[in-house]
Amino acid sequence: MAALVSLGFASGLPYNLTRETLTAWMTVAGVDLGTIGWFNLANLPSTVKFLWSPLLDRYVPPFLGRRRGWMLLTQLALIVAIAAMAFYQPTQALQLLAVNAIVIAFLSATQDIAIDAYRTDVLEEREVGAGVAIWVLGYRVALLVTGALALIWANRLSWQGVYLLMAALMGLGLLTSILSPEPESRDRQGNIISAPQTLRDAVQLPFQDFFARSGLWRGVLILIFILLYKVGDYLAVVMTTPFLIQTGFPIEAIGAIRGGMGLLATIVGGLLGGAVLSQIGINRSLWLFGGLQAVSNLAYFALALAGQNYPLMVAAINIENFCAGLGTAAFLGFLMSLCNPRFSATQYALLSSLVAVSREVIASPAGEIAKATGWAWFFFITFCAALPGLLLLPIFAPWNASSPSLPGDDPSDEV
Repeated sequence: MAALVSLGFASGLPYNLTRETLTAWMTVAGVDLGTIGWFNLANLPSTVKFLWSPLLDRYVPPFLGRRRGWMLLTQLALIVAIAAMAFYQPTQALQLLAVNAIVIAFLSATQDIAIDAYRTDVLEEREVGAGVAIWVLGYRVALLVTGALALIWANRLSWQGVYLLMAALMGLGLLTSILSPEPESRDRQGNIISAPQTLRDAVQLPFQDFFARSGLWRGVLILIFILLYKVGDYLAVVMTTPFLIQTGFPIEAIGAIRGGMGLLATIVGGLLGGAVLSQIGINRSLWLFGGLQAVSNLAYFALALAGQNYPLMVAAINIENFCAGLGTAAFLGFLMSLCNPRFSATQYALLSSLVAVSREVIASPAGEIAKATGWAWFFFITFCAALPGLLLLPIFAPWNASSPSLPGDDPSDEV
């Protein structure tokens, strides 16, 4: 658990350094807004990381094993890349800054592949709930440090000093990779968990293994479920800030409540979700937390009807963030349960890429929907958008089973 909270922090630390924190630095430096917008493309590696994830399944570094070795390598490179950002001025070396941001995003995505695989491999079934919750805690703390706190430090130090400090903080992940326990080398049946023998096997076998265990049509439905489970939440999150601003709430109040109480609600939701998941299992957690996640969007629906109401705004933000934390705990546990330890890097990267498609692509028309329907109907639509995913649950995650059951679901199965 101590290793996972630190690795969650290491995984979340680079996120804002190529997003909000970098855009704030460029804005202060006077970079053109159009150019700042195009910088978001630097984060493309996080959506296509499955393309090189088989390399992390196939090749084993000569130290610390297959998972911890790759974690160490990427963290060393991230320390160098993040520190290098301190040697640029946005107005003088914008192209070099863009290249460096792309390198950080690529290394961060690669680190996520290794850490996700490590988390999937190292946790026993009874530990999944606590492990997911504690990892999310570390990740959220990193977002706070590299977001709000980084902006405060930039005023007291400098932007260059902030990036050097963040590079130093990445050393915490480096130390954790060295000291963290190695995943078991044998499965529950005592068979050795071996890496794929060829790169071709590392590319093909994860797909074959997944559909061999799930069946073709059931596997397709699982993938559709992954796309749909949190789409209602993603639609709402995209438009929450514009909605609150247009409703008349001051930006300072929105930032303080969402970044303070809202973040705390998300962390508490994740921790409680992990604890409950350990008691009732993944399946029931998907049902219960998915339902709460959908209903929580109706708090914004009520706020849209009420107008500028501060107590209701505070309640809506906290209810939505708390339920989102619950849903995330169950969802990550579910994704981990689908992976075979032989191919966990590739399989988890593929599944999480579907989540990215839901977040970045399916939720992208949210603004057009809100413009066409008005805020009240928009948030009611986000509630309805969460229902199709829940309707798929009886097929592969029945309430009376503790965890997803795939035919032939045995990590030792050979394809």
